[in-house]
Amino acid sequence: MSKGEQKRQFIIEQAAILFNERGIAGTSVDEVLEVANTSKGCFYGHFESKDELAQAAVDYLLGKLNDRRNNTVSKHKTAIAKINAALDNSKNPLKSYIEGGCPIVNFSTETDDTNPAIKKKLKDMVDTAITTYANIIQDGIENGELSNAINPVEFATRMMLSIEGGNAICRVLNSTKPMQIMIKSLKTELASYALEKA
Repeated sequence: MSKGEQKRQFIIEQAAILFNERGIAGTSVDEVLEVANTSKGCFYGHFESKDELAQAAVDYLLGKLNDRRNNTVSKHKTAIAKINAALDNSKNPLKSYIEGGCPIVNFSTETDDTNPAIKKKLKDMVDTAITTYANIIQDGIENGELSNAINPVEFATRMMLSIEGGNAICRVLNSTKPMQIMIKSLKTELASYALEKA
């Protein structure tokens, strides 16, 4: 990376934390300049607008989530272990991987009616996660680990809804208990589809 590219990336990373904690609308360009220790001239040399920065920041945060999910599941061999590990990634919403909590939860409500471009980024991220989990379960069926009684897309969809809903509710209640209950329930259900190897 050139110095200019490094500076642009630094601004994105600093803004991403603010946007995720305070919301895009609730964060001013001046606040971004302060945390990124930069001038307006430098800022507008890298970004045409706050909206362009917001889109780059959302890409950065969703990329972090995507990388974490992929790294987590790639460490395991069986479908059950992969899904369980992916669930465990969300076991403590009060001490989240990304400062300010899950960006899918944080940005989905804010951008629902106000920013179609970011809304599409979130939709694509959710679709990708559901497809990833469904494919893992389908692989488990095909290799004889899981019964074909499980519906991969349905389970993956419920899993994603449960994770994101759990993230929101746990932060409202200031408790990890709802997420722990949900994870245990999904793990138990998944285990009930396991086939005994001869």
